[in-house]
Amino acid sequence: MWVLHGAFLFLMQQVWRWTGSPSAARSLVRALGSRNPNIRSIAGIFLVRSGGRAAPYLEQSLKRRENLPMVLALLADIGDLKIEPELQQFTEDRDPQIATAARNALRVLAAHR
Repeated sequence: MWVLHGAFLFLMQQVWRWTGSPSAARSLVRALGSRNPNIRSIAGIFLVRSGGRAAPYLEQSLKRRENLPMVLALLADIGDLKIEPELQQFTEDRDPQIATAARNALRVLAAHR
């Protein structure tokens, strides 16, 4: 079953790439919450490869606190330095996974400088 979901993500990535469809981009961001690690990885790779185009969709997820550890890591991987203040806020999060992810994201972002 996950293979079909993976194929769907490949399709959504192509649709987003060629048309700029926001719903296709949101499909990729939603996949970050999948129970299947393969699906999460595929979606994350596509989002990072899209670079700055993915940032607004990931920032929306960040504001809604959805899939935070993964979203924090992806935003850092994209390397947009303007997100640094928001990442800094998450270093003091009550959830230790989120706080650790935020600290790691800040290290990655610092490496982009």
